[in-house]
Amino acid sequence: MQTFLAEDGVKIDAIASAESVRIAPSLRSQKGAIWTKSKTTFDWWDVEIVFRVSGRGRVGADGLAFWYTTEKGDYNGDVFGSSDRWSGLGLFFDSFDNDNKHNNPYIMAVLNDGTKKFDHQNDGTTQLLSGCLRDFRNKPFPTRARIEYYNNVLTVLFHNGMTNNNEDYEMCLRAEGVQLPKAGYFGLSAATGGLADDHDVFHFLTTSLHPAGQDPQQPSDEADRLSKEYLEYQKKLEQQKEDYRREHPDKAPKEELDDWFESDNQRELRQIWQAQSGMTEVIRDLSRKMDEVIGRQERTLGLLSVGGGGAPHQGTGAPAQGGAMQPAAVISRHEVEALLQNNNYIAQTSKEIRQIIGDLAMRTDTILQNQARQPTAQVQASGYETQGLLNEMRESMNNVKQGLAQIGHTLSTKDGGGAGCPTSNCLGLTTFLVITVIQLSLVFCYSLFRDSREAKAKKFY
Repeated sequence: MQTFLAEDGVKIDAIASAESVRIAPSLRSQKGAIWTKSKTTFDWWDVEIVFRVSGRGRVGADGLAFWYTTEKGDYNGDVFGSSDRWSGLGLFFDSFDNDNKHNNPYIMAVLNDGTKKFDHQNDGTTQLLSGCLRDFRNKPFPTRARIEYYNNVLTVLFHNGMTNNNEDYEMCLRAEGVQLPKAGYFGLSAATGGLADDHDVFHFLTTSLHPAGQDPQQPSDEADRLSKEYLEYQKKLEQQKEDYRREHPDKAPKEELDDWFESDNQRELRQIWQAQSGMTEVIRDLSRKMDEVIGRQERTLGLLSVGGGGAPHQGTGAPAQGGAMQPAAVISRHEVEALLQNNNYIAQTSKEIRQIIGDLAMRTDTILQNQARQPTAQVQASGYETQGLLNEMRESMNNVKQGLAQIGHTLSTKDGGGAGCPTSNCLGLTTFLVITVIQLSLVFCYSLFRDSREAKAKKFY
């Protein structure tokens, strides 16, 4: 593990302190950058950055950039405070929407071989490797980014600064087949434009990654040298603070009693954030428990899909060694879901059929009750049947007339039309019609007499 300090790489617009480095202050047209003093000596690495981008406006500019390049960039460049046409990786935390597509703040990774000029007009969207839309401005807690490069796979995890849990990362981007230089410089830069934000970096830690089983140790003299430089830097900074206080006693900060107490607004905000943090923890626990339930359900379905089928018989039918049962045909998850859907559909259909049968029974009871209250309903039904009988009789008579007319026409045209009835006892048309009408009248009168008797008989009940 190596921690790199950028003592000689701070531009005048950047402000260094014991707790952080303000790479670009919230003033217009400011640029700043810090770079490591030496190149990396390892191929794979992991970088963790803790930073804060804050400003008074609803929209900020321009953003923060993380660099891994073959050479150090400029401290007053055009791309987020560093040089254009770099060779390596640039991870940009872009807070200003140059292309007016309302897709900022945005985190993007851009690779460059030293020949491409960054596309400011389109916010680099034509050149980006991958990215994610995340808001990192004006958060209650410092935001975090974790950049990992291992086996040519670039992974960026992001902490949105909404909770004080340092491990609450989420995936931002992952790209495979990324070719980066074997040795390079790490750097951070920031810039402001017409709008301005404070770009503060609190933590920058680089960790070398190696395959399992390999853990090369850093030479002790190199570690001692870095530790010594760090201690000297701390002593130098403290000495400068003491000298400034001694030379400017009137500018020493005065402690105020109000600073020891929180205001009502501060207390309310603190309670709100504590409640939201608690809700986030509860939701995370519920998500973990839901994952456990899903895992148990999948294991149960796997056990249900195995059974019934023993091992194949050998020779005389003896079971396999150990009597272990071989899995039968495996039921996949979608088949189980389809079966459950079919069962639900059958149950729903059965309910609908039961409801229809109930409606029919209710209507039948209603009709029977109405008929019991109105005994003359049967007479009305008989009248309806009589009207139908009359219609049928009328149709029958018309058919008989048509048949007789056709027979008469055939007889009149036979033998040249001069032959009459072949025998002396031939029945005439008028006689036949009279007899038919008399018979139909008798049938009609009998039907009316029978219906009236049935109606009279039902009145006694």
